[in-house]
Amino acid sequence: MLSGERKEGGSPRFGKLHLPVGLWINSPRKQLAKLGRRWPSAASVKSSSSDTGSRSSEPLPPPPPHVELRRVGAVKAAGGASVADAERPLLVQDLWRARPGWARRFELRGREEARRLEQEAFGAADADGTNAPSWRTQKNRSRAASGGAALASPGPGSGSGTPTGSGGKERSENLSLRRSVSELSLQGRRRRQQERRQQALSMAPGAADTQMVPTDPGDLDQLTQCLIQAPSNRPYFLLLQGYQDAQDFVVYVMTREQHVFGRGGPSSSRGGSPAPYVDTFLNAPDILPRHCTVRSGPEPPAMVRPSRGAPVTHNGCLLLREAELHPGDLLGLGEHFLFMYKDPRSGGSGPARPPWLPARPGAAPPGPGWAFSCRLCGRGLQERGEALAAYLDGREPVLRFRPREEEALLGEIVRAAASGAGDLPPLGPATLLALCVQHSARELELGHLPRLLGRLARLIKEAVWEKIKEIGDRQPENHPEGIPEEPLTPEAVSVELRPLILWMANTTELLSFVQEKVLEMEKEADQEGLSSDPQLCNDLELCDEALALLDEVIMCTFQQSVYYLTKTLYSTLPALLDSNPFTAGAELPGPGAELEAMPPGLRPTLGVFQAALELTSQCELHPDLVSQTFGYLFFFSNASLLNSLMERGQGRPFYQWSRAVQIRTNLDLVLDWLQGAGLGDIAAEFFRKLSIAVNLLCVPRTSLLKASWSSLRTDYPTLTPAQLHHLLSHYQLGPGRGAPPAWDPPPAERDAVDTGDIFESFSSHPPLILPLGSSRLRLTGLVTDDSLHRELRRLRRLLWDLEQQELPANHRHGPPVAASP
Repeated sequence: MLSGERKEGGSPRFGKLHLPVGLWINSPRKQLAKLGRRWPSAASVKSSSSDTGSRSSEPLPPPPPHVELRRVGAVKAAGGASVADAERPLLVQDLWRARPGWARRFELRGREEARRLEQEAFGAADADGTNAPSWRTQKNRSRAASGGAALASPGPGSGSGTPTGSGGKERSENLSLRRSVSELSLQGRRRRQQERRQQALSMAPGAADTQMVPTDPGDLDQLTQCLIQAPSNRPYFLLLQGYQDAQDFVVYVMTREQHVFGRGGPSSSRGGSPAPYVDTFLNAPDILPRHCTVRSGPEPPAMVRPSRGAPVTHNGCLLLREAELHPGDLLGLGEHFLFMYKDPRSGGSGPARPPWLPARPGAAPPGPGWAFSCRLCGRGLQERGEALAAYLDGREPVLRFRPREEEALLGEIVRAAASGAGDLPPLGPATLLALCVQHSARELELGHLPRLLGRLARLIKEAVWEKIKEIGDRQPENHPEGIPEEPLTPEAVSVELRPLILWMANTTELLSFVQEKVLEMEKEADQEGLSSDPQLCNDLELCDEALALLDEVIMCTFQQSVYYLTKTLYSTLPALLDSNPFTAGAELPGPGAELEAMPPGLRPTLGVFQAALELTSQCELHPDLVSQTFGYLFFFSNASLLNSLMERGQGRPFYQWSRAVQIRTNLDLVLDWLQGAGLGDIAAEFFRKLSIAVNLLCVPRTSLLKASWSSLRTDYPTLTPAQLHHLLSHYQLGPGRGAPPAWDPPPAERDAVDTGDIFESFSSHPPLILPLGSSRLRLTGLVTDDSLHRELRRLRRLLWDLEQQELPANHRHGPPVAASP
């Protein structure tokens, strides 16, 4: 080390060095041990300062192999231990210090290896003297390349200080070749910074007329930061208004498809949940930890969604739910930040006329929803009235309301559906209520939808309970003594059950629609990382309670419907066992025959089935519920007829071949008629046990006498041992003739015969399974049903009247001019 450089050191241990890009350092062993105790990494690399060894009074050991300290580059610090200034092996200049958040990486190599790598890198360019460089020459060249004093003033014995002739040219070329890649990159960066500074100075007022004087480099750095070029392949946000100019940036680039604005926050101590992930940190006091989320996929448009309770505006209007974000739109976060969204991938800087600018005079209104948006948009009263009239009489499936009008609107829809007022289509009430749910999910605040669902479910439940009570009062279970009970006719039961079937159909479709909205809410929360948010959990609990109420409504309407239908069937089913289809002069009808062509004994039972089929079709009940309704009716019919058959055989002769043929014929006629009605598969499944019992009785007497117990158990496995034994023991074989011994059950099944029940249980009915899948409600396209459109217009005018009633008399508007429907 040069003596002049050692005297400049401000530290007694380390001198202030002009470090070259590549520096050769001697490594005394004793000083290495001392330094290793303070800086553990020094012991592992065996490196120390060179001038500490020169100050040591002890005799120096033989010099170890030299090592080279070379800066490779700046890398991001990740998982490395921090090193204090006092623990560094060298006090480096500012050029070597890494920027905040970054760290330098050094490599220590042996002299021979470093020389070999250097020769391989620069051998082709320096063919004259590189093959046999000396240590002193390399050290002088290194110091000269770093800008040290070796070039400016020669050292002792170095000869002339200014290189001339071929020697000077060779030295200058070698100096440029000895510079490492890192220094060359630094020089290029300095050159670019200087160009940007000159460009910034040229943009200053009066720069062309005045002579520029030397300026503070810090001011130049700040001025060059103002020269920002927006990205060309990623969406970004341009800051129009911020909170702290010293900390805010001008451009915020979207580096992910989902970009989160927020203030961040510490990790939650409860449960150890991590802090919310935020892409852009905004430090205003009214910014939430997760304030707003923007999703921008490969195809436009982008979507913006505010977090719960976050004040967000979109083009000047308050944003409560997810909305489309187009290039040129204004996005306001809180009371301080205002951004403009830009997407260079769309091929332009945005629309020619931003949507937040006032419309030109005479421009057409943007749509029905404009009537409820900002009033400061430059339109006159006449144009507003026309837009309002277009909304009130339009056929778009839209129903806008404010939270304060929600209760009145829901109550009006449920009241009209319960009273049967108007001529709404069967699923009209569910469609109107789904429009309310859709408006809440899209336009109103996040916490509004659970409250609306709870209120809606309670109103429907109250209406259904009131209807069930009315039917129960007209059809009491216990009649007064002395007054015979009049059985319900198919026509009467159809009239009584129509409101219940309608509510069951509408509630089923509404339940499917609400489930879709709740699943969307959970999916959005998962995408935003808010699955454990306490407010979201509370909302989901409220939604679950509302869905449970709707489930209960469907269950009750189904139970009441099948109760009154089976009550009507109970008085008509015995005719299938008693009536004779082979009446004088009558021909048996074929499959698909009309009800009037069926034998008189079968018409009442088939009339109940036909009334139920027409009622479910007129009410547009879900096909799954239609199948389950008839499945329960057939289950009841099978159990009731089989129990009656078992009961008829006790005490009187009933199990005869002729009677069995009549029952078999009646049953076949019923199954053929149901097959023509599209219910053949369900009927065959639930009437299987009755059919097998009747088939046993239809076996000719001679063939039955030859059968044994084991063969009969194999041929009729559906019958229990007790039921089979009951039919065989009461079968009429003739006067004074008993059952053959072959019909006796074996000892292994004797207990099952003696203790088994011969009657079917009505409690083993199939469970009700609610339909799965998407709702059948169609909320897209224009409303084509005239009756639904009339009801939609009535509700819109009702909401308009409620809004006008809240205004002072001098602020109310007259009724808008209605367009022709």
